Amino acid sequence: MIFEVKSPILGFEHIKKMELIELDKFFVKLKSLDDNTSFTMINPYALRNYEFEIPTYYEELMQINDNSELRVYNILIVALPLEKSSVNFVAPIVCNMTNMTLSQVVLDVAKYPEYGQAEIIENFIQK
Repeated sequence: MIFEVKSPILGFEHIKKMELIELDKFFVKLKSLDDNTSFTMINPYALRNYEFEIPTYYEELMQINDNSELRVYNILIVALPLEKSSVNFVAPIVCNMTNMTLSQVVLDVAKYPEYGQAEIIENFIQK
């Protein structure tokens, strides 16, 4: 699936087109079509209750409406063992499957203090 980047991933503003590759039901790879950059991402709903409002700016930029099919992923910093990997819940990647656009939505940390920038997966696993 090829997406047009509407609001770039911070630090990677030059990337305009990306391919989303589903690895399994939890993980996906987001690969740049402009260079060799790629990100491993996770479905946050597999780990926790995760809710946020998409700001109007992003809704307009990505033409999101009530009929839009959206997917949300979070960038993962992979470590071994996998449980030690960290997730950025502060800046989700929102994919509009209806028009194949994506944006990194940076959340207001004051509004969402329960979400961290580098939360360890192990903290969400039932023991």
